[in-house]
Amino acid sequence: MRAVNHSFSNLTFVGTALAIITLTTPAITMPICTGGDRAARQVTCIVDGDTGWERGRKWRAKGVDTPEISHADCAAEKHAGIAARDRLRELMAGGYEIEWSGARGSFGRDLVTVRLADGRDAGQVLITQGLSQPWPNDGNPWC
Repeated sequence: MRAVNHSFSNLTFVGTALAIITLTTPAITMPICTGGDRAARQVTCIVDGDTGWERGRKWRAKGVDTPEISHADCAAEKHAGIAARDRLRELMAGGYEIEWSGARGSFGRDLVTVRLADGRDAGQVLITQGLSQPWPNDGNPWC
């Protein structure tokens, strides 16, 4: 009887198992902002669907208004705000670039475009998906 070398079969099995694990493991999403002193800590994180920090610089997405989370006018707005924030985190996990406009918004935040790896504007994606509205606008449609 002839001995069979199973090393190739074992290697194939391990490679297939690793591929399955890699394909089913979700991408790491952007962290949610927590704690104070974000500028000094040079954090990169997401506050809500239109606000974040990039290496300690606070930014706001241009032309986009997402539901509020911490200052929501109603429970529906807070839930919609969490959905918008989490979708932005998912989108940015695929790769992004912050395009700084050089302008500042009414709260002193740098106005930016969050450009996704595929070239889309993250804010426009949120609008298209019904998670945001254009800015300026006529008010709060979530309550």
